[in-house]
Amino acid sequence: MDTRERLIESARELLWERGYVGTSPKAIQERSGAGQGSMYHHFRGKPDLALAAIGRSAGELRDRAEAAFTAPGTATERIAAYLRREREALKGCPVGRLTQDPDVMADPRLRAPIEETFAWLTGRMAGLLAEDRAHAGLDPVATATALVAMLQGAYVLARAAGSAEVYARAVDGALGLLAARSSHPEENH
Repeated sequence: MDTRERLIESARELLWERGYVGTSPKAIQERSGAGQGSMYHHFRGKPDLALAAIGRSAGELRDRAEAAFTAPGTATERIAAYLRREREALKGCPVGRLTQDPDVMADPRLRAPIEETFAWLTGRMAGLLAEDRAHAGLDPVATATALVAMLQGAYVLARAAGSAEVYARAVDGALGLLAARSSHPEENH
């Protein structure tokens, strides 16, 4: 891994662990093994490096989601595979956690990849739900929005409880509601 890649990966990990304010250039340099000169050779400053790191986390989220969404199976099976994939539930979502960071949310450049990623995820799930006849009575956008909100909330509950089991229960509950709702389409209005 070259110096630029080490800097991006180190910043990504630190942002996930500590947030933007808690991620100092010195901490990034120490974790990456890169000197100050190398950091400023590749990036104009912390905001530019943070933007590259946020973009990397957002790209990884999209890649993992797309792998599940393009696998064989029904829309529900593919959404379930995405929601149930192995995650570090107690660390939280590397993209979602950044929404709690006031400095990230105050900077339109840093906020943009987060907003775009959640819009993409919601849209992608809505598309899957819309193509599956089992969900004909559900509003695909509202349902996808609820599933993304559940996912982010499940991370929060798991972290608060100190238990990944809470995350798994939240996913099971959401999928149970989705299955129950789709098995009774005559009740869907």
